[in-house]
Order: sequence, then C-alpha cells, then structure tokens
Amino acid sequence: MAGPANGVAQPAVSGGVLRRNPAQSSKPMLSSRPSRGLEQFFSAFRDQAGLTILDLGGANQENINFITNLGHRFYSEDFLRIFQEAFGGDVTDQSNPGRIDYFLRECLDYPDEQFDGVLAWDVLEYMEPPLLAATAAHLRRVLKNKGYLLAFFQSAERQTTVPCYTFRIQDVRTLQVCQQGERAASHQLFNNRSLEKLFHDFESVKFFLTRERLREVIARK
Repeated sequence: MAGPANGVAQPAVSGGVLRRNPAQSSKPMLSSRPSRGLEQFFSAFRDQAGLTILDLGGANQENINFITNLGHRFYSEDFLRIFQEAFGGDVTDQSNPGRIDYFLRECLDYPDEQFDGVLAWDVLEYMEPPLLAATAAHLRRVLKNKGYLLAFFQSAERQTTVPCYTFRIQDVRTLQVCQQGERAASHQLFNNRSLEKLFHDFESVKFFLTRERLREVIARK
C-alpha cells in the first residue's frame, strides 16, 4: 500500500508486462484530449482543499503534481502490477474467494471511507466478473459518502485486441493519453447496462464516450 505523496515521488510504469506487447514498437503514442469524466470528477471538488485522492494507475509525476498543487493528498497503487502478481494469466483464480481477498488486501488495504475520490482509469476492465464485482464493492467501501470514482472501459465490441493506455492529467479537462502496445480484449461486454449493474450500489452513474472508444464512467457514492 502506497502512502501519500509529498515532494518528489518515483514515477511508476503501470501494469508492467501486462500492458506491453513485445512485438509492438516500444515507442509510445501520445495524444492529448478533453475528458468529460475528468472534468466532472474535479468539478465535484471545486473550491475544496485537503481531500484524499487515490490513483490506481501507479505514481506518475504529472498526476502527483497536479493533485498536490490543488491542495489534496495523493495516494497511489500500481494496481495492474499487483493484479499480475496475484493472478498472472490464471482466469479461474479470479473466482476464488481466498485469492480475491488476498488481492484486495494487497492493493486496497485502507480504512472505510478513506478517500474523497478514486481515479481507477482503465484497470477494472482487466478483471473477470467475480473479481470485478468484489473490487467495485471494495472501492465503494473506501470512498467517503458523496465521493467519486472515475473509471474507463473499452466500448468497442467483438474486438480480439484493444490498446493499452496510461493517463496523465494536464488540467481539469484534459488528459494526455499514452498508448503503448495492445492486449487481449476482455470477454466481457462493458455497455451502459452492464456498468449500471456493476455500480448499482452507487447513488448515481454517468457515461461519456470518447474518440478512443473509451466509455468514461463517473460514479458517485
């Protein structure tokens, strides 16, 4: 479990080998784009300071600087690295209650209602249904009442592979999206109906579709 950032933190590459396809060029593809989900996330915290924000994409300096410059406390978890270490390529383990409990203790061992906001990015779409449902419930538990969760899901259907992304905050409305390689597409279909079911215990859920065919989801506890 990573603590809050103060001063300079070492950047982390989210996901390790899980995100990289060795057959692809190692040179990342960078682009900047507006993000309605990000804008909604930070507008909820306008004129507030001293909040606690959890970033599940690992610690990168852009996100650390942006959030701490707003006066908030930054926590990070290299969620996909822990996921890879816990499950590797074994899909069946993701329905094992003992393995699920171990994974959640490793990466989300926080008190109830610890965070005002969670930046999940696209890490949830790597999971099979039993682990995904347990993780969504756990994230709700560590969120404060009226806290917000931002998550991204691929909206394209019948794809065999999907791009691997990392996300860096440029401002409250803009993300720098870094694509590097591809990975196998999830067996699940992440449409509005399935995501409403996933976040059914949240007070509200909003969706925004991006040009990268990502469905941005902002859920309020």
